Amino acid sequence: MFQVGEYVVYGSKGVCKIVDIAQLDIAGADRERFYYVMEKHGDAGGRIYAPTDNPKVVMRRVITKEDARQLIREMPQIELLLVPDDKQREAAYKEALKSGDYRSWVSVVKTLHVRQRERLAQGKKVTALDERYMRAAENELYNELSLTLEVPKDEMEAYIREQLQVSK
Repeated sequence: MFQVGEYVVYGSKGVCKIVDIAQLDIAGADRERFYYVMEKHGDAGGRIYAPTDNPKVVMRRVITKEDARQLIREMPQIELLLVPDDKQREAAYKEALKSGDYRSWVSVVKTLHVRQRERLAQGKKVTALDERYMRAAENELYNELSLTLEVPKDEMEAYIREQLQVSK
């Protein structure tokens, strides 16, 4: 069980801070169950309520500093998503994001960077679908790494590039 004050990755909501664990007196909530009360990292306006015993939603602790550094070192070896047709591509992107797995997020980002370069080299525009999933995957990945490594989110891409140059 997670504790109040911990940061977690909660399904497709991303990084959240657990601000309370309580039984809820809200319409529609099972008053006998305990819920995590969470705030999305970087957005203190909304609250997320999740049953503490819900096995259907992926919920995990945020990556450790050591694991984050290791992930960055391993990024060049992380495989691209190999999806042969456009219809399956969106499903693969969606599944990778929903998984809550930061390696899958890296795979999506790498795949979309390659697709972007290829399309631009062919004189084509980047598709709206690719742009949307690129932003979503980068947002999840950079948000989590930013929190753990204490690097501003808007500087995370440059930080990763710098770290990869240093490790060569």
